[in-house]
Amino acid sequence: MKFVSNFLASTIVFSVLTFGIWESSANPYPFEFLQCLSLHSPKGADSIFNLIYTPTNSSFSHILNFSIRNLRFSTATTPKPLLIITPLHPSHVQALVICCKVHGFQIRIRSGGHDYEGLSYVSDVPFMLVDLGDYRSIAIDTQNNTAWVESGATLGELHYRIAKKSQTLAFPAGGCPTVGIGGHLSGGGHGGLLRKYGLAADHVVDALLVDANGKLLDRKSMGEDLFWAIRAGGGGSFGIVLAWKIKLVYVPPTVTVFTVSKKMDQNTLKLIHQWQYVASKLDENLFIGITLIIGPNNSRQGGRRTRTRTRTVNASFFSLFLGKANELLSIMQKSFPELGLLKEDCIENNWIESFLILAGFTNGESLEEALLNRSTTPSYIGAYKVKSDYVKEPISEIGLNGMWQMLRTTNIESASIVLLPYGGKMNEFSESEIPYPHRSGYVFKIGYFVVWKAIGVKAADRHLIWSREVYDYMAPFVSKSPRSAYIGYRDIDIGMNKEFGKGTSYKEASIWGLKYFGNNFKRLVQVKTKVDPYEFFRYEQSIPSFVLQWS
Repeated sequence: MKFVSNFLASTIVFSVLTFGIWESSANPYPFEFLQCLSLHSPKGADSIFNLIYTPTNSSFSHILNFSIRNLRFSTATTPKPLLIITPLHPSHVQALVICCKVHGFQIRIRSGGHDYEGLSYVSDVPFMLVDLGDYRSIAIDTQNNTAWVESGATLGELHYRIAKKSQTLAFPAGGCPTVGIGGHLSGGGHGGLLRKYGLAADHVVDALLVDANGKLLDRKSMGEDLFWAIRAGGGGSFGIVLAWKIKLVYVPPTVTVFTVSKKMDQNTLKLIHQWQYVASKLDENLFIGITLIIGPNNSRQGGRRTRTRTRTVNASFFSLFLGKANELLSIMQKSFPELGLLKEDCIENNWIESFLILAGFTNGESLEEALLNRSTTPSYIGAYKVKSDYVKEPISEIGLNGMWQMLRTTNIESASIVLLPYGGKMNEFSESEIPYPHRSGYVFKIGYFVVWKAIGVKAADRHLIWSREVYDYMAPFVSKSPRSAYIGYRDIDIGMNKEFGKGTSYKEASIWGLKYFGNNFKRLVQVKTKVDPYEFFRYEQSIPSFVLQWS
């Protein structure tokens, strides 16, 4: 029987080679690895070999680059995977995990491609990429207000499918339509419903995961510890989550949005200062964020030096209110009259149309155009760097003024600073409910976004240095011991284990682990030690195991 099995496997692999999917002259995979894949996956039309792409395949570059949003990681010198698999069935993922584990290959897992540091599809060690972009079905159950969503589905696709089923159901996720569900939920997931319902990950009630042994597990079979860890515990550390069961939430038939933009001056500075005392204490149905964004760069090149003119900074107050405009105006008049909100600033609509407005689709795009186009170019496309902070005490006017000055005098191409309010429902969740710890006591979160399209190392260095200077400047005004960071905005500046290929150093990992997860970090390590003690799933900022100590 063993001879027959080996013969059949050899025949299949030979057929694959014959059809040119694998080029022997450039094939880095031992025959035994290909044989292993054949033995552990379906045959015929469902064969894993129909879903594997190597660098010699004409579709390899297209598949690799299709969902890369950060152009820093799509250069000719960026390390590429040994192969890409685009699974359509759990058995495809199970086979790859089993065979990579046996033959010592590392895996990276990508759902949407918005990973800010590219860690889900780039590595300095040889690796294979599981691209879940085609693993994307969505099943909505309006009777039970739940949905099963596969990890490769995008936020846009999910919001669209829900809206087609119901005008009063929603999911409290983010606003960028091309973000993949898998990465969003493994990072927590912020959205305009945060103050009313909490994070997206707070509403995950089940999941399907392939573990380090190639087993397919649901919530019951994986156990509550592992189920706890995969919801906002960072993707790629505990297994490959193929699908999530989520609980949908209620939204009223009419909601209201507004955007009020002001040129940054001393009066606007005072308004932002006042916002800090108000935004986290407002009615939980009301979410008001702020985006500070610099105008076009008018700098001129003078020899080797760049002479920078003062630049315009605009402050945009954007809001979602779960109710009608008149009620919103009444709340604003009592709680935040300084903004000067007028009836004509308010737009009443249903939830999904309001979602489009907040996502930046204001040119009459249809739902299908805005939400189902997976190749939609995000407004921040280019090379970029993102950093994050959390604030527990309002920042002084002096501190805000310094932040403003750094924006208005910079010679970088584009930058924005986004302030997202907390409070409301976020105060009701324990910091250990899921791995995401930034709950009660936090006033707002800050995201620092730096974007550039100029090519070359010098341009990249200039923008990266500026982002770090702003981050350093903000240190006295934000959370401390540790200075917290958002796992959804992964940032290798705050610590990365250079020896992760040997096993992740707990000492190194704790540098960023405590920032992302606070007191939950140790529990995450305990779960990792239990379910993947020898760190088959690992990458540059993965959760370490206590079994492997390389400090």
